[in-house]
Amino acid sequence: MGWITKITKIEPNKITVRGQKLDELMGRLSFAEVVYLVLKGELPSESHRKILDAILVASIDHGVTPPSTVAARTVASCGVELTSALAAGIISISKHHGGAIEDCMKALRSAVEEVQTSGLSHDEVARKIVERMKESGKRLPGFGHRIHTQDPRTKKLRSLAAEAGLHGPCLEMSASLEKALKDSSGKELPLNVDGAIAAVLCEMDFPSSIGNAFFVIGRVPGLVAHIQEETTTMKPMRTVVPSEAEYQGK
Repeated sequence: MGWITKITKIEPNKITVRGQKLDELMGRLSFAEVVYLVLKGELPSESHRKILDAILVASIDHGVTPPSTVAARTVASCGVELTSALAAGIISISKHHGGAIEDCMKALRSAVEEVQTSGLSHDEVARKIVERMKESGKRLPGFGHRIHTQDPRTKKLRSLAAEAGLHGPCLEMSASLEKALKDSSGKELPLNVDGAIAAVLCEMDFPSSIGNAFFVIGRVPGLVAHIQEETTTMKPMRTVVPSEAEYQGK
């Protein structure tokens, strides 16, 4: 007995993706729109297209300091194929770097469910969650950044979501948790880009199980650029030290 797939059908001289002829999508739809089609099985609205495109752009690169970039450049320095260096970078993306989206989506949805079942406000539930996290010694995924006190990508995603009419319960909860964290710690622990992406993906009804994939899809071009720069401008077999890098671009 065979098995079933609903993603892509291949026939002689014909490629059908989620019911759409691939060659007819080429030149007509953006990459973000086709990513949405492949993952959700339907074409996005204009507002969802714009948001998904912004998510991919927001994830494209963050300089030489992220572990994925250091890993990709280090492996590239050994003289391997591009795909090997790229794979090294991708597998470095985890819960502490670019991989908080899935856990943050779960946390936001759980918090919203607590609001609905408890009858408490978003702010009240947020305070309770922060108290529980503090008592257990755990960190809330998607909040805080080692460089930014106000991540410009977060601000832009929130603005675009508001313009698109996507400001729902998960985005509201993200703002309440941000406030509760600051009140509890006295420090700025802002919603970072992972958290902002998580909140927006929740509002777009994507499953949390593929949340981290959006960061990976967006980051690949940035990693390729670093790999190319490493192999064409640096000596092989070097120790990649991010703090020694000096930006001299435009």
